Amino acid sequence: MVTRTHRIFLENALIQARVDEYLAQNFYEAGYSGVIVTQTGLGTRIHIYAERPALIIGRRGSTIKRLHNIFKTLFGFESVQITVSEPENPELDARVQAFRIARNIERGFHFRRVAFAALRRIMSNGAVGVEITISGKLTSERARFEKYSAGKVYKSGHNVDTLVDRAVAHAKLPKGVIGVKVVIAKPGKPADYIRIKDEDEVRDLLAQLRGGEEEGELPSELEELIEEVEEGGEA
Repeated sequence: MVTRTHRIFLENALIQARVDEYLAQNFYEAGYSGVIVTQTGLGTRIHIYAERPALIIGRRGSTIKRLHNIFKTLFGFESVQITVSEPENPELDARVQAFRIARNIERGFHFRRVAFAALRRIMSNGAVGVEITISGKLTSERARFEKYSAGKVYKSGHNVDTLVDRAVAHAKLPKGVIGVKVVIAKPGKPADYIRIKDEDEVRDLLAQLRGGEEEGELPSELEELIEEVEEGGEA
């Protein structure tokens, strides 16, 4: 059963998707990365992320003013407040890189040269791994694809949701459309990260626990565990 709360979340997600699609289509040259739409009692706040914010702001704010009118008429927003900024690290943003590769292909650069340059640039900025797939009529009338990869890219598990960024862009050429897919594994500790402590850290931890034991703060189960660890270390 769809409740009123569910309906509100679905409507907000739909609005976010519509705004994102519109900005991606119209600010392709600006290296559009993403948008956050927040609706409050005072109006609607829209935060746009792009590689080149100046192209979205426009000369003397002309583009921003046009966006205000579009958001009011096309999307029905009231009291719109727009903020434009660069993403935290554009070189590790899959959407920015996919749009950049597609733009370079449209400008006439060879797709292999563009792909290898992007690989080096992304990996040099600290990425764990990257995978770039370019598909379409690359060198002949028959469509095919080429894949370029470096480092390690997570394919399954919770790490895909937390550490992997992916995006798709399209380069429009006279001979057809070239698809570009970029997958970037960002640096960071996986959700199931486990580090084994060295002997000095274990001794310090046991000393801290022993200090709590003198004050009568440790449960009996923990006391037995400490004795087992110490016996294992002596053995």
